[in-house]
Amino acid sequence: MIENYNLFLLVCGIAFLFGALFPIMFKRAPISLPMLQVSFGMMMGYWWTTLSFLDPLDNGLIIEKLTEIVVLVSLVGAGIKIDTPLTWQLWRPTVRLLLITMPIGIFAMAFLGYYAFGLSMGAAILLGAVLAPTDPVLAASIQVGPPNTGGEDTPRFTLTSEAGLNDGLAFPFVYLAIKIAEAYGGGQRFTGEMLWSWFTHDVLWKIGAGLVVGVGVGKILAKIIFSKHMRETTISQGYVVIALTLLAYGLAEYVHSYGFIAVFVAAFAFRRSECEHTYHQKLHDFAEQSEGLLMSLVLVTFGMFIGQGLQSGVELTWRVYIVSFIFLLFIRPIGGIIALSGLDMHRTEKYAISALGIRGIGTLYYLSYALNQGFFGEEDAIKLWVVCSIVILASIFIHGLSAPSLLKITPNK
Repeated sequence: MIENYNLFLLVCGIAFLFGALFPIMFKRAPISLPMLQVSFGMMMGYWWTTLSFLDPLDNGLIIEKLTEIVVLVSLVGAGIKIDTPLTWQLWRPTVRLLLITMPIGIFAMAFLGYYAFGLSMGAAILLGAVLAPTDPVLAASIQVGPPNTGGEDTPRFTLTSEAGLNDGLAFPFVYLAIKIAEAYGGGQRFTGEMLWSWFTHDVLWKIGAGLVVGVGVGKILAKIIFSKHMRETTISQGYVVIALTLLAYGLAEYVHSYGFIAVFVAAFAFRRSECEHTYHQKLHDFAEQSEGLLMSLVLVTFGMFIGQGLQSGVELTWRVYIVSFIFLLFIRPIGGIIALSGLDMHRTEKYAISALGIRGIGTLYYLSYALNQGFFGEEDAIKLWVVCSIVILASIFIHGLSAPSLLKITPNK
């Protein structure tokens, strides 16, 4: 890669230009920016034959750290732009998606991974865990608008809040997969004692501590920023966004909790303090632009990886395509409909929320993080990368094409 560094910068520059001109040039075209950038990356990966092969197994740490940053910035942006107050009635659809739809997706994909692809038990659970969360990065186009702009309809709010929280709530299952792979790799059985340890530490403690850290950081930082002394001066929104992100994430990881949960909750807690203040708009704008730049880099690189695979003649079995479409078109929508049944919502709202479970950069982070622990075999790792890449690629195009129509059929409130 290093010998092609200058050309790679040129490719990234073109991708960033796509992002700048997209609202003007492709305003009426039935495509999304991620579709355009991934397609461009695929063409470059296919035709740029001198480029070193982007092997995810050899570059796992780079993928993990880069995607981690993108997801963190996206979570801050999602938390800051939510106008909806924290009430049970309004957040109930989100809670149902987290507690019902996500587990359905995890266990359904684990079942398919085990029986359709011959994955080990740990790898099968990992497949379900990394594909379960709705991506906060690629789902930005179907989320609520900037702060204090109004019009937060139920589908957009539910998808925004779900994407903000389920990235962190998928982590316990990622850890479960790692612990199972570690146990079986060491010639041990995964015992009930191990399961209890996982539940008490990786589920109860890490989720609870992440929530507490998020609320604390968000409220304390808001008290400082919106204090009487600070109102009289201009504070850089860039510093505040980065400080909010790193303080919440760093403190959460220091106490061994989930940083993703802490970051989203911190941003939301900050947003609920002086919620009518125009400063939230400035924070949102900075976070959104930062997210867009980082997303462009990841999507073009991901597209190049796919293009290189096509150019090298990598064969994909029919099971990969069938399972990918089953997950996107049946498992997630059915799981969503089950979770939302009985709620006082229009049926088109339920269908739009259920169908628009976009998979993306969060999946790449979780997968690279888990594989970097070194407990999964190479054969399982290759299968996981292939399946997840096809699911993400299919999601970008299926949801990119269908999202505008699905959101239009929902009633305006």
